[in-house]
Amino acid sequence: MRIKAFLALLFIIISTKAFSQVIITTTLPDSISHWDNTNKVGLDINQVAFINWSVGGNNAISGVIKGEFDRNYTKKNVNWANELILRYGLNSQEGQEVRKTEDKIQLTSTFGYRKDTISNWYYSAKFNFNTQFANGYAYPNTDDEISGPFSPAYIFLGIGSEYKRKDLGLTVYMSPLTNKTTLVLNQTLANKGAFGVDKAIYDDLGNLIKSGKNSRTEVGTLITAQLKRQIFKNIMMDQRISLYSDYINKFGNIDVDWQLQLDMTVNEYVKANIGTQLIYDNDIKSTKEVEGEVVTAGPKIQLKQMLGVGLSYTF
Repeated sequence: MRIKAFLALLFIIISTKAFSQVIITTTLPDSISHWDNTNKVGLDINQVAFINWSVGGNNAISGVIKGEFDRNYTKKNVNWANELILRYGLNSQEGQEVRKTEDKIQLTSTFGYRKDTISNWYYSAKFNFNTQFANGYAYPNTDDEISGPFSPAYIFLGIGSEYKRKDLGLTVYMSPLTNKTTLVLNQTLANKGAFGVDKAIYDDLGNLIKSGKNSRTEVGTLITAQLKRQIFKNIMMDQRISLYSDYINKFGNIDVDWQLQLDMTVNEYVKANIGTQLIYDNDIKSTKEVEGEVVTAGPKIQLKQMLGVGLSYTF
């Protein structure tokens, strides 16, 4: 009896210990991340070459290197979306110097808070920064730049409301109070009053009295919208529009920046894309030639169209 009792007690102890070990090993730490990160880099190349071509033509090659980096944080009532877009392109054509075709640095950060996890409306603050990598020229003149890094640079900072529908790929932001700062750090351009800054003051002999300002500050209302969704099996559409009007300086004049891009997937790495961009800014004056002299004219609609085929890698 004593032996049976001892064996029964030993069995109970071993069973209890094994059970406790199972409980310990099934406890795992919480490793859920609230960040959604996407990186996309690509290279588009276009080439035209002629050999003994009877109707004539110039050999040409152009390329655009691009990157898009997204960092999005979502947790309960908080949403923080960050996007960095980089693009730079060059064109080389037989008989002329290398020319810039694309140049963009764009950083956008939007922080939003909603009162519950059901609503699509957020109380939001938005920051947007735009500039370029290199100088721009009115070709064939490459001696006098017409733009450059931080010349201009645009900074938008404001508060408002944002409507967000992930199922539709739709985001609409409305701000009644947005500060817009225009930077022109190239003093030569600032002295000319480029991009709306106050130009330099000269005396009757052409001597500089006061240098042009390097910045211009406005306060107004901003509305932005983005619709990004798949419209066909292998076609993704990304449409964006930005509307801004200053309260103090000619309220009612609306600065427009409208972009449309279609990305068509050939396979995992090869994509074709078509894009357009339309810009109208009352502060950006055009130029024209009158009797051999270049004079300043009023603002005009700016339009750019892009078509490319190349490699794209997402990680």
